Amino acid sequence: MDNDSLKKIISHSKEYGFIFPSSEIYEGLNAIYDYAHNGALLKNNIREYWWRSMVQLNENIVGIDSAIFMHPKTWAASGHVDAFNDPLIDNKDSKKRYRADVLIEEFIEKLKSKIQKEVQKAEKRFKEKFDKVQFLNTSPKILEITNQINELKSRMISAFEKDDLVEVKKIIDDMEIKCPISGTCNWTEVRQFNLMFSTKLGASEESSMDLYLRPETAQGIFLNYLNVQKTSRMKIPFGIAQTGKAFRNEIVARQFIFRMREFEQMEMQFFIKPGTQENWFNHWKDKRLSWHLNLGIDPSLFRYHDHDKLAHYADAACDIEFNFPFGFKELEGIHSRTDFDLKSHEELSGKKIQYFDPELDKNYTPYVLETSIGLDRMFLAIISNSFKVETLEDGSTRNVMSIPKQIAPNKLAVLPLLKKDGLPEYARKVMNEFSHKINLVYDEKDAIGRRYRRQDAIGTPYCITIDHDSLKNETVTIRDRDSMKQDRVKIEEVKKFLNSKIDISIWLKKLSW
Repeated sequence: MDNDSLKKIISHSKEYGFIFPSSEIYEGLNAIYDYAHNGALLKNNIREYWWRSMVQLNENIVGIDSAIFMHPKTWAASGHVDAFNDPLIDNKDSKKRYRADVLIEEFIEKLKSKIQKEVQKAEKRFKEKFDKVQFLNTSPKILEITNQINELKSRMISAFEKDDLVEVKKIIDDMEIKCPISGTCNWTEVRQFNLMFSTKLGASEESSMDLYLRPETAQGIFLNYLNVQKTSRMKIPFGIAQTGKAFRNEIVARQFIFRMREFEQMEMQFFIKPGTQENWFNHWKDKRLSWHLNLGIDPSLFRYHDHDKLAHYADAACDIEFNFPFGFKELEGIHSRTDFDLKSHEELSGKKIQYFDPELDKNYTPYVLETSIGLDRMFLAIISNSFKVETLEDGSTRNVMSIPKQIAPNKLAVLPLLKKDGLPEYARKVMNEFSHKINLVYDEKDAIGRRYRRQDAIGTPYCITIDHDSLKNETVTIRDRDSMKQDRVKIEEVKKFLNSKIDISIWLKKLSW
């Protein structure tokens, strides 16, 4: 875990207007954050990229915006009232609380890293003669670690399926899993903690109804599934997409905006014919990874992680993990939810919500394939991948946010070289040419080099500098954030140049959905 890197990202995010601690003047709230002026723009751009690629590019996917408050029976049907729990354990020495399943999974990752180190040592030793497959299948040390991993996974899956918290604790004890803070194995017992926030709806205490803040956005889609299907005249397979806030009373909330109590999801529920879920599961795994890679981020920072422990509603689940500053963690989930949700709501509500298939001439309950990504986690993936401290040729350094240009908060900065001689007025005129189409900023304070550094730090892809030649021949200097290269171009060519570089439609075309 690179704590120093994460601290720099947190500091930079606050200093340059991306993310502020919420209620900071009152000492803040743990794991609650506010998106500042640049952060709100970036967040909106990520959301737009997801929405347009999901809804605009797929004629069989529509979008909705369901309410945060839902009837309390919703959460009984979904299983959240009885089963939406985290298995928690405390270290008596550090007084820190952890999710027991995460401790075990991180221990398994450490065992896997041991295998990787053995492979690297063998590669170095045998060079071109090295046969990786043979080595993995014959090395006694590798086989011993592999068997340990398989046995540990089997014990963990069995324990969680049976909700056997005593066995979960025994696994932690048997493996001598240590607290990352204290380094000791002095653990409490494991216990379950429900993650839903409760509230009340009504004018008085006597007449009020107990409600929950939604812990996920998916149920709003399921409750509206039949209404959407009928009014949009959709035929299976079809999808319903939604973005919105969700709330979980995370006891173990840490790692900046990675795990928060108030967060935003981008989810799509895809309704399919029973028996076709395996094909659609693989289809959406590929499509969703291609969406991430389309941003131009290094593919080695992503990986699939198949679930060993499945949720009560799923028959298959896979995460797309991203290599955050604290290691590979879940960024997006693809889940085959079977027909659990729709059947549960049908049984508890007493309302028929099946689909009539005209080709089969019969009713059935559709299966559901889900893609679910945390918008805040996607935001963190973008900024942690983009933030760099570069050493320049003259020995100086610059902080730069190499955010993918099509989703950068501001696409253009307009900079008059001086605050006189009509340059600011001309710069304002240039701004008016672009302000209706893109977000841009105007900056006339400080030397031009310092202003370039400010725009680098907030990720602005291009800077236009207005100088005295601009007044004479209507040309400007346009500077590229990443290369720092400067070119002289005609004002009339700037719009065409920007369209070819920062229009989000360019990315959407590449997806070929």
